[in-house]
Amino acid sequence: MRSSRKHCRRSIRLKGYDYSQSGAYFITVCTKNRSPLLGTIVSGEMRPSPIGEVSEKLWHEIPHHFLDVQLDEFVIMPNHVHGIILLWGDSQRPSGRDVQLNIPTTENYYSRISPKKKTLSVIIRTYKGAVTAWCRANSFNHFEWQTGYFDHIIRNEKSLNRIRSYITTNPKRWQLDRENPEKTANDQFDVWFRTAPPLG
Repeated sequence: MRSSRKHCRRSIRLKGYDYSQSGAYFITVCTKNRSPLLGTIVSGEMRPSPIGEVSEKLWHEIPHHFLDVQLDEFVIMPNHVHGIILLWGDSQRPSGRDVQLNIPTTENYYSRISPKKKTLSVIIRTYKGAVTAWCRANSFNHFEWQTGYFDHIIRNEKSLNRIRSYITTNPKRWQLDRENPEKTANDQFDVWFRTAPPLG
């Protein structure tokens, strides 16, 4: 996907990568034009709007519709959501937070594949569509998601834990959030994220 101001962030989605295979993915989905329609931050705590409440509820329902999906940390922010999605494919799903990351080999890392029903893009598209459908049915016709989404393949436990920490503490650092149009400084996580080795 090309970098563009119409998208939330620069996508690092890999051409030819099989996004239906087992693995952990850090996902960010933004509202259109970064409009703060999901709620507000008050004293470092997120207070969701009705749309925000439904966005959170429907996120947690994803595994009911995609049985090979397990959810990890998640947070609603005023104009975006962050979450970690674990795809297990045909492998056995671990219980709790005992995550075993599947690091792609060089052979399948750049393999060209045919589209599959349970790819990450289908999961996110279905989630966004469900939220939008609820908004239309409840007279929130002004709500729209930004086109596309941001994903990052999590390849090791160190990155997984750092991203978990970022997600859970995100509301307390809203003034540093790169998605906040009124941010006051740079977040150290974003500095690390931009300078980390690709897909590290």
